Formats: sequence, structure tokens, C-alpha cells
Amino acid sequence: MENKNIELTENDMSVAGNVKHKGRGPQFVIYLGKLLRMFIYQSDWKVLPMAAVIAALVCYVVGDNLFKTMEGTLLGCFAVSCICIWNGFFNSIQVICRERAIIKREHRSGMHISSYVAAHMVYQAILCLGQTLVTMQVFFLMHVQFPTISLVTGIPVVDIGITIFLTTYAADMLSLMISAFVRSTTTAMTVMPFLLIFQLVFSGGFFQLHGTALTFTNFTVAKWGLTALCTQADYNSLPMVSLWNSMEKMREVEIEGQQPIKELLAVAEEQDMKEQILLECAKNNQNEKYAATQDNLLNCWAKLLLFIVLFSCLAVGALEYVDRDKR
Repeated sequence: MENKNIELTENDMSVAGNVKHKGRGPQFVIYLGKLLRMFIYQSDWKVLPMAAVIAALVCYVVGDNLFKTMEGTLLGCFAVSCICIWNGFFNSIQVICRERAIIKREHRSGMHISSYVAAHMVYQAILCLGQTLVTMQVFFLMHVQFPTISLVTGIPVVDIGITIFLTTYAADMLSLMISAFVRSTTTAMTVMPFLLIFQLVFSGGFFQLHGTALTFTNFTVAKWGLTALCTQADYNSLPMVSLWNSMEKMREVEIEGQQPIKELLAVAEEQDMKEQILLECAKNNQNEKYAATQDNLLNCWAKLLLFIVLFSCLAVGALEYVDRDKR
């Protein structure tokens, strides 16, 4: 079965490359058709159930507090960004480098690299859209409480879906670019963990970064995906529960024979001040970059779109010289 699939790939690309009158448009159609057949015959469809499993695991761990508290939202949005990065990387990390020899031969025969990469871009966009829909459906099934405000489309769920799609697709295009640069699938799979760690560490939200390290966050897909999600969740208006929970754990602590924390909590509960205390704690931990404004969200989307265009252009540039290498 594997040999049959390889022959199919070579035949499709030979048709596009050797027929001289084939322009970029017809070649694009041929490549896209090949990729859609691979979705069925080479089991590329498996990325969809994998996305569902990953989303379900994340919801099981952080879903209860996602979009409800500051801490839960930051952790949950970080986890959702991880889902997007993970899905995007695995979609395309090997798709170009595994057929590099074929690309090199067919490029010399007249294959247009731009048509080849464009077909991959459309195909990967379809995969990312499918993963986004699957992820959103899992969120619904696991009763994740979505934000009630919409900053752009008027429908909060649609806003969140666009952010998840753009984050996944930007990570996908980064992975596609890496696949265009590296020499083999082994190298691609070796590089991928370092890229994943870099994206997560320099997301700019979960880990405390300062100085130069903070500057690096602007060059990560994870940073803009996380910021967009926290913006849509209206992070700065949510209660902060860490202090209250810590005091609850110390309720029975005795100091010189007295229990001051227990007495303080009792007074707060009797006067129904808990919610006010949580909101006051939140006021001292607001983050300007998560301000729930349309401009803030559109800026995040624009940065993700910029990454998509940049990575795809670099992939084309790398493959334009594929017939010159000695690999």
C-alpha cells in the first residue's frame, strides 16, 4: 500500500511538471487533488480524532475554570494555545521533506514551486478548519462555559473559533516552512520539539519573563494566540481566587492561641463580601495586554495572519533553490 501511494505522488507531480503548457493554476489543481486523495488513502484524516482526544484531555483538566476566573482562564487559554500549536506542527512537519527528491526532479522539469506550496496551504487550511470545528465541538460536549461578549463578529463562539483556527494555521505554516528547509523527516522530527518548547516557554503569559526574553515573545505564534483568547475572555473583569483559596487552606491555623484567618473569613462570609474581595484581588492583577477591546483582538489576528504569509513565502523561497542542493 505504501509503494502504491508513493507511485501516485510521483505520477501526479510528473503530470504537473512535464507538461509544459501547464500553468500555475492547473498545477495547483493537480497538487491539491493529490493531497485530498492522500487525506483518504494515507490516513491524513487521523489528525481530526487526535485533535478531539487532545481537546478532551485539556477540557478535563482545566475546563471547569476556563473563562470563569483569572487563574483558570490564563491556564486554560495557555492549554488551548498548546492544542493549536501541537495540531499545527503535526499537520505539516514532514509533508515537504518526505518527498524532497521528487520535488527536486520535477522542479527541473517545469514544476512551479508557488503552485505546489499554494496547494499545501489550501489543504492545510482545510485540515486546520476541521481541527478547529472538532475542538469547538468537544468544548461544547464537555460544557465549557464560553465568554458572553463578542468583539468582532457579534457571536462569541465564532470569535473564539477564528482565534483557534488562525493560531493552528500559523503554527501549521511555521511547520510547513521548516519542512521546506530541512533535509529529511528525521531532521524535521528532531527540530520540532525544540520549536514546540520555544513556542510554549515564550508565549508571554504562563511563564514570568523579563528584558530580552520578553521581547522574544513577539516572535511566537503562541503569544498572539494566548493574548487573543484572554482578550476574548475579558480576563481583566474576571475574579481572582488564589488569595481566597490560600486563606481557606489556612483557616484552622492558630497564632498565639487564636484563629485570625478563620475569624476574618467568617466575617467576610457573613457580610457576603467574598465576591467583592475576589474582584478587588483581580483589580491588582489586571494585565493591559489582555484588555477586552476590538483593536486588541484585531491586532492579534493581524499578527497571526502576518506569520502565515511570512512562513509560506519563506517556504516558497527555500524550495525555489531545491534543484541546486546536493542532497
